[in-house]
Amino acid sequence: MSDKIRVVLTGCGGMSGRWLEVATKMSDVDIVGLVDIREEAAKKRAQDFSIDNPFIGTDLSAALDKLKPDVVFDCTVPEAHTPVTLEALSHGCHVMGEKPMSDSMENARKALKAAQEADKIYAVIQNRRYDPRIRRLRNYLEIGDIGSITTLNCDFYIGAHFGGFRDHMEHVLLLDMAIHTFDAARFITGADPVSVYCKEWNPSGSWYDHDASAVAIFEMTGGVVYTYRGSWCAEGLNTTWECDWRVIGENGSVTWDGAGNFKAQKVEETGGFFSKWKDVELPQHDPGEKVGGHEGLIKEFIKCVKTGGVPETVCTDNIKSLAMVFGAIESAQKGKPVDIQV
Repeated sequence: MSDKIRVVLTGCGGMSGRWLEVATKMSDVDIVGLVDIREEAAKKRAQDFSIDNPFIGTDLSAALDKLKPDVVFDCTVPEAHTPVTLEALSHGCHVMGEKPMSDSMENARKALKAAQEADKIYAVIQNRRYDPRIRRLRNYLEIGDIGSITTLNCDFYIGAHFGGFRDHMEHVLLLDMAIHTFDAARFITGADPVSVYCKEWNPSGSWYDHDASAVAIFEMTGGVVYTYRGSWCAEGLNTTWECDWRVIGENGSVTWDGAGNFKAQKVEETGGFFSKWKDVELPQHDPGEKVGGHEGLIKEFIKCVKTGGVPETVCTDNIKSLAMVFGAIESAQKGKPVDIQV
């Protein structure tokens, strides 16, 4: 493999701009092709980012046959993720794709198996993992100052007037947004999902056609219980997009507002009706290269392609976050708890 990683990007809609903003500034990446079902969208992206003489086309297979790239960046819609990944893997390419990994667990398993059989890297963008604030929280919890985590709670309340397809989408909150939050919960706790009980509903006054609010209780490995409360039609007192979090350990608690505000207390003395607590400031943390959302993830992925490493959001890990989404939907549909199958 040469020093420059040859990349074909497919899916030249709005999200592709963030990818190209990062990739075109990387000296070890060469965008050799842009593919979209609308050729004019691919041409516009080439112009927007001053990409010199890329292959422009509407057929991914033809582009891969002609260009023989090392990597495919998949910025297509969720239902196209698995077909794109399978096509790329069959051409010997590594793949990095937008979230969610797939539009169903069946398709996600199919893509994972194909990546293993091809011995290629397939990773998924989970940009919020590389927010330096969540990594600061994770670092503090790993220190063990508040003991083992027992409980994780989060609230997500945003009054989002998107317009367009989301207004008519089924399971809009769980499918389109909760993947970020559920992946963050796994990252914060270091635990994986076991089962879930979820309730979805569409509140009076909602501007969505289908359920835009949900409450879910997850049992996680290690006995951790994680609760999620969320709504995309909550007017007033909105949380941040990163949620309000409370982490409860055996020896203390931490709250994080999803922005820059952390509060922590740990037990200093027991014996009375209330323990005595000590306020704790979370230590600063340098996340190194694991910072910058799309930038950090794409750079890590390219480094792993060159060195044979494993990205943090590799498909074998990310499928567990996807399973939380589809487990929650299944529970809401059945009206009872369900086991989460990866």
